[in-house]
Amino acid sequence: MTQTTPRGDDVPDVLAPAKLGPVTLRNRIIKAATYEGLSRDSLVTDELIDFHVRHAAGGVGMTTVAYCAVAPEGRTDRRQILWRPEAVPGLRKLTEAVHAEGAAVSAQIGHAGPVANPKSNGAPALAPGRHFHLTTTSFTRAATRDDLARIVKGHADAARMAVETGFDAVEIHLGHNYLASSFLSPKINHRTDEYGGSLENRARLARNIARAVREAVDGQIAIIAKMNMDDGVPGGFWLDEAIQVAQWLEQDGSLDALELTAGSSLLNPMYLFKGDAPLREFAAIMPQPVKLGVQLFGKYKLRAYPYKDAYLLDDARQIRAAVDLPLILLGGITGRHVMDQAMSEGFQFVAMARALLREPDLINRIKAGEDARSLCIHCNKCMTAIYGGTRCVLVSPTSSRDPRRDATATS
Repeated sequence: MTQTTPRGDDVPDVLAPAKLGPVTLRNRIIKAATYEGLSRDSLVTDELIDFHVRHAAGGVGMTTVAYCAVAPEGRTDRRQILWRPEAVPGLRKLTEAVHAEGAAVSAQIGHAGPVANPKSNGAPALAPGRHFHLTTTSFTRAATRDDLARIVKGHADAARMAVETGFDAVEIHLGHNYLASSFLSPKINHRTDEYGGSLENRARLARNIARAVREAVDGQIAIIAKMNMDDGVPGGFWLDEAIQVAQWLEQDGSLDALELTAGSSLLNPMYLFKGDAPLREFAAIMPQPVKLGVQLFGKYKLRAYPYKDAYLLDDARQIRAAVDLPLILLGGITGRHVMDQAMSEGFQFVAMARALLREPDLINRIKAGEDARSLCIHCNKCMTAIYGGTRCVLVSPTSSRDPRRDATATS
């Protein structure tokens, strides 16, 4: 399948309303999922609501609530939102608050698999097979067929709850070596049953999840999947396989859009982010003996990668050429010039994260005609703030909410 690049009048205006499945967004800009670190007892807090209202008021078409787990052992941390009846009132309050600002809101649903924190959750992390979990110094447990059936059902149940609580979309997490992504990876998945071996088998879990979610929402809300183009590790899931999986997901008819990402939270977390690797700051937030390990060996696992705008575009073009499915370009979206480039190359939406952490009002300023370009310097120190509330550490937490005025502040 060949994707025709739009030209001239066919290039969409990134600031104009756009359809995403059954939903109309006020523009084509999505606040990407970034773990907010603001939930407590696996429930929504007022601080989490304020976080997303801030981005909605800043002008994005849709904001994404990050890492909402479909099973207790699938949380990256025990405080993370868990889909269950007790969460419904808070989730509904969150969606209503975002809608009041004119934006749509998506819930990222998933199971962290081997990225989950077993000590925090009080349960072993699940993976395709048993292996040593370096960060938590424990072993994962091989997921059984019953586990996988339960997790597929958990995604469907979460999607139904997302409809009930007023979300406009769900984003299925198929990236970063979370559970579904770990099954896609030939480096991690050494199974010999119907979930291992061939790419078709390794993709079975991801496709089953997406189909179950499609059936559960019944066209009421949009369905996005966030999928790796490559894991960033030798022997891992790579672009040639990602192209095929994207084609299968399109053939299944289970998605309204596909967001393209990269990297492994398990094996190479900095591969997605590009820019600096803040080793000193990472070590400072880790307990012993992990702290010592980061100090001694962090430079080998937390590698720094050169930053450039639209840094995932080269690989994303190859997915774009292979499918007609609407695609969301992520990675280094810093201003109108990059957004327009994405639109001109056939991407339907763009997703932003760090740039909006630095300047939540960036989209409103672009709408106002300013020649606005993100002030983010890609230091990645925001990553080390997640356990106390994700934010740009260069902006004072007691600021006037004008990030330009606070550009020199530090935490």
